[in-house]
This record gives sequence, C-alpha cells and structure tokens, in this order.
Amino acid sequence: MLYYLFRYLEEFGVPGSGMWQYISFRSLLTLILSLLISMWFGERFIQWMKAHGGNETQRDASIDPYGVEKKGVPTMGGIIIIVAIVIPCLLFGRLRNVYMILMIGTTLWLGLLGLLDDYIKMKHSKDGLRPIWKLAGQALLGLVVGLTLWLSPDAVIRENVTMQRRGETEVVVHKSEPVKSTITTIPFVKNNNFNYSSLVSFMGRYKSAAGWILFVIITTFVVMAVSNGSNMNDGMDGMCAGNSAIIGLALGILAYVSSHIQMASYLNIMYVSGSEELVIFLCAFVGALVGFLWYNAYPAQVFMGDTGSLTIGGIIAVTAIIIHKELLLPILCFIFFVESVSVILQTQYAKMGNKRGQKWRVFKRAPIHDAFRIKPGQLPADFKILINWPKGCWLESKITTRFWIVTIILAALTIVTLKIR
Repeated sequence: MLYYLFRYLEEFGVPGSGMWQYISFRSLLTLILSLLISMWFGERFIQWMKAHGGNETQRDASIDPYGVEKKGVPTMGGIIIIVAIVIPCLLFGRLRNVYMILMIGTTLWLGLLGLLDDYIKMKHSKDGLRPIWKLAGQALLGLVVGLTLWLSPDAVIRENVTMQRRGETEVVVHKSEPVKSTITTIPFVKNNNFNYSSLVSFMGRYKSAAGWILFVIITTFVVMAVSNGSNMNDGMDGMCAGNSAIIGLALGILAYVSSHIQMASYLNIMYVSGSEELVIFLCAFVGALVGFLWYNAYPAQVFMGDTGSLTIGGIIAVTAIIIHKELLLPILCFIFFVESVSVILQTQYAKMGNKRGQKWRVFKRAPIHDAFRIKPGQLPADFKILINWPKGCWLESKITTRFWIVTIILAALTIVTLKIR
C-alpha cells in the first residue's frame, strides 16, 4: 500500500518518494519490519497462548529424550511467522503483481490448513487432521498455482538464447517478446533450459496444452513434496526455521537475478519479468523466520506447529516454481528430501519385518534427525537396525546446528549451479 502512496506523492515532487521504486530499498525495509514484528508479536503471542492453554502436549520420551522439558510449551507459533510475512508485504509490496498475490495466497491458505491441524491436535485428537485432507489442501494449492501461471497474462518470461559471434565469443540475449512458457532450468548442463512440452511432443498440435497440463501436475507434486518435507523437518528447536531461512535467502538471490535482465543475461538464465516482488516477499520470509528463532532456538519458548511448517514448505515450493527453478529444489531442499525419504524407507522396511514377525528398522528413528538423539539402550533389544549410526546421542542444539551447516553448503551449491555447466 505504501508503494502506491509514495508513487502518487512522487507526482507532486515530494522528496524521497522516488526511493520506493527501488527493490533494494523496499527489500531492506521489509526485512527489518518483518524481523521486528516477529520479535514483538512473538512475545505477546506466547503469553496469550500460555494464558489460554494453547500448549504442546507432552511428547513420547521413547522418541524425544528431552520431551519432558518441552511440556507446556505453546504451539501454533506459525501464526507469528505468517503475521510477520503478510503485514510487511501488504505495506511494501506491489499488490497488483500476480506473483505477490500468489505468495500471499499460499501463505494464508497453508497457514489455515496447518492451523486446523494444530487445533485438532490440541483440543481433540493427537493425530490431528487426517492426512488425506492435508494432502488434498496442498494439492488444491498446487493446482491453483499451476493454473494461474498457465492462464494469467502477467506470468510470462523472456527466454535466454545463446548466440555465437565469429565462432569464438558466446553472447547471451533474451528474446524481445515476453511469452508464456513451460521452460524450466536444469542444473549442470550447458544449455540449461528444459521444456516440459518436449516430453509430450507426440501430442502433435496439442503439444502446448499437454505441456501445460504436465506443468500443472508437476507444480502440484512439488508443492506437496516440499510442504511435507518441511513438516517432517520440524522436530527440533530451531531446526526447520533455521534451515528455511537459509533456503529463503538462496531463493531471494535466485529471484533477484531472474528479475534483473543484465544479470539474467550474464548467468544465461531466463528473465522473469515482475519476479522482483518475490525479493520483497522473501525478505519478509527470512526476517520472520530469524525473528521467530529468537523464541524458537533451543530451548524453545514456542513451537511453529503445522501452522508454520506446512506454510514454509509451500512458500519455498511456489517461489521456485514461479522463477522456473523447481528442478534445483532437490539440491536446495536436500534436507527436506532426506527427511521424507527416511520416513518412507523406515515405514516400508518395518512392514517387511512385520510380515516375518521381526522388528526391522533402517534407522534408529525416523525422520532422520530423530536418529541422532536416541540414547544408548533406549531402543528395544529385539530391534534389528540396518544403519545403526551414530552410536551415541547428540545434543539437540548440536544436531540443529549441523543441519544448518549442511543447508548452507547446499544453498551455496544451488547458486553455483548457475555457472557450473
């Protein structure tokens, strides 16, 4: 809203009004405000939740050896993150931008879905919302995002083309006309554009429509996968918030270079007009998460719950899809991927053992971060563990910090893939 106000004031020559045109200025203001809101509102939210009995139920000591210490800690802290994201974006963002609308819609929708799940866990059943309903909500979001990017006239790109001059110098230019496209970026190859329509070239004259349908399907899958991966990663104080802040920073860099035509040419990536507003949103995202860590770092004073973890994953997924970098997510969100795969492997391997009357496990616990905090002798003696590592029990703060370090390395590698081909 302030963007439009100062743009109007600029017509009357009000000093300083022109600064609101600059992404760097609005981004820094957004980052600072989201951080302050998260810290200020967080304290009041925690007090309110404690006064109204909105606390975490006691955890299973066989899974979390420090669960007793966390009894009575307020949950639904994702509300803090959502408020700290939405308010700065409403103030400093261009609200007519289709990408900003999609991001705010993603935040509110998944926040509502997670809030419902947390409320059911707190008041009715510890199992929360049935998984099928959570998956349906995520799938609906993916469908809406995919169809919006397909049908909206504002969701366009300018494709990068490599030209050769005198057979020696390669020059990257962008096509003059913006187009709707199912092209995405693939890492580690020289011509790093991949068109989903090429997978359905056998459809003939329906190739373009079939490519967009495939794009919508992939969008839906990515939203569900990353959102659930983030949800799995939320199991230790500061774990998900810290990892996601690092991922958000990397996505902010990718969004910025994708929205800057000179940088996009230098890096030989497509130019996504209008995606500079994602930088505003991601600054709010990172600021909200860092502010949330003020209360969520070990020992946590509040948990984000599914209200936060589902929302965080959805934001990451939709951002990557908008800037056509979703195929970089297996690198950038490798921690989320490993968490999800560990649960799948653990479940399927346990089922195989049950059929033979034995207790088989791939890891000591799943998701994988739980395997690092199991104390010696805590597991039943008849458990047969395929990967019995580590042997001891790590402190929760050390596990979290080491996961952050891995995510920093992966974030750097993701950015470097733009030049390693």
